[in-house]
Amino acid sequence: MLHGYNPPHRFLPYLSWTEIADLPDKANTVIVLPTGATEQHGPHLPCAVDTVIAAGVIGHALARLPDSIPAYAMAPITYGKSEEHLHFPGTVTLSGETLLATMNEVGESVYRAGFRKLLIVNGHGGQPQVMEMSARELRLRHGDFIVVPSFTWRVPHVAGQYLSEKEKKLAMHAGHAETALMLALAPETVRMDRAVVNYPPAFPSPLLSPDGRPACAWSARDFGPSGIIGDPLPATPEQGLAILDSLAESWAAAITELHTLEWAPRAEPTWGRAQHTGHVQTAL
Repeated sequence: MLHGYNPPHRFLPYLSWTEIADLPDKANTVIVLPTGATEQHGPHLPCAVDTVIAAGVIGHALARLPDSIPAYAMAPITYGKSEEHLHFPGTVTLSGETLLATMNEVGESVYRAGFRKLLIVNGHGGQPQVMEMSARELRLRHGDFIVVPSFTWRVPHVAGQYLSEKEKKLAMHAGHAETALMLALAPETVRMDRAVVNYPPAFPSPLLSPDGRPACAWSARDFGPSGIIGDPLPATPEQGLAILDSLAESWAAAITELHTLEWAPRAEPTWGRAQHTGHVQTAL
């Protein structure tokens, strides 16, 4: 069914418009929008990885919330800005302009429905800037709209205890952590017999890149034909379940904090009123 990993009663599209209209305290109800992508993740993982992880983690987080915390997930955005993977079949990409317009229009719909707290949980590393731009634009339009753009992996989690130092330093795509989490969320889509190790070469400028990660723009094919950037071989379902549990626990706490969070509505600046009335203010 469409609700995926979410508890059905926490899935906003399952409510009728009259039920949404009658929700109490919509200003403090948290609406969560998982955003992902449809792009290659090596020969061993499905193209839906970023969407599955964002939606799966949020669904498990919402399942942990007590009934006293009003929060709902939206259907995930499954297509993102994935040009860096477009050389691989299965990748579906939007332009940055299209994704930005989509995020803005979805945000406007959330605001128009009466909600004032929107949490964007993005699972694709190629588009956080677009999420941040959209959140800023929505805030500028609506001074009482709290829009939080974040990343699935930004909250505390235990993945680091399973990763090698090289993996922590250089892995970026379809590596150990993502593979383990997919083994927990959608094991039927994972083909570990096809997994290979592939790291990018260290970037040859210590000043531009102290940790060796690429400091220039890149596409996935720059690092070889597999599409993998990391080492998925040590991943296990048990590790994935532990990582999922830690992410879900942290996101449940973050949603609870956002529910109770107070953020002052934007006040009109005095200089703006002076401009509109034709007066000129001079600094003294």
